[in-house]
Amino acid sequence: MAEIEDGEMVDIEGDEEPPKLTITSGDWEGHLRTVKLRKEDVNRLVMNLFVVEGYAEAVEKFQKESGTKPEADSASITGRLAVVKAIQSEDIDNAVEKLKDLNPEILKTNFHLNQQRLIEIIRSGNIDEALAFSQKELTPIGEQNRVFLGELEKTLTLLGFEDPTTCPLRELLTSSQWMKTAAEVDAAIITSQTGEKYGKLQHLVKMLNWTQNQLDEKLEYPRMTVLPNGQVTNPSE
Repeated sequence: MAEIEDGEMVDIEGDEEPPKLTITSGDWEGHLRTVKLRKEDVNRLVMNLFVVEGYAEAVEKFQKESGTKPEADSASITGRLAVVKAIQSEDIDNAVEKLKDLNPEILKTNFHLNQQRLIEIIRSGNIDEALAFSQKELTPIGEQNRVFLGELEKTLTLLGFEDPTTCPLRELLTSSQWMKTAAEVDAAIITSQTGEKYGKLQHLVKMLNWTQNQLDEKLEYPRMTVLPNGQVTNPSE
């Protein structure tokens, strides 16, 4: 902080920000060596990664080798991947049938999947069916979430055009919309199987980034700068 004194700016003693503390790489490594990781916790982290990434065969092998119980068995993982692949292939009917067998509750509650179903009905030109489907399947979901209600209103805008591809919102008819729907359904199934939308490893990476951002304000320390290989940048000593 500074004050004007006799026309000049002068610093007020004691108001300068204190210098950041520095933790050397040696001290940092010493702290890390005190952290004890249980093998069971690491195994669960690895198993969760296999489940979330859809490595059904790896799940079976790792379960036999480590005794770690997966959040979802290989059949459920295979079923999930089949649903996602059907959506990515723009085969909504096939996706719906597979999801009925895997988890029919998601079919009832997932907005984006039902939005995609509505888009395909609109694309077919059946206005009456589109309106009926919208009222029965999507309006109840939208009433619980105003964001979804807004998306529903935009989707129904397609009905105002004889050729929906001429609508300003024609991006709803593109492959990118299918990919978005596939990702949303995949996340919904993962949540139903593991209790979390994202994998534990992805969550840990986010926590690492957040923690380092907090530490950056107070410390100079060995910062992990390249996450894939764990590369660390040491502070100037």
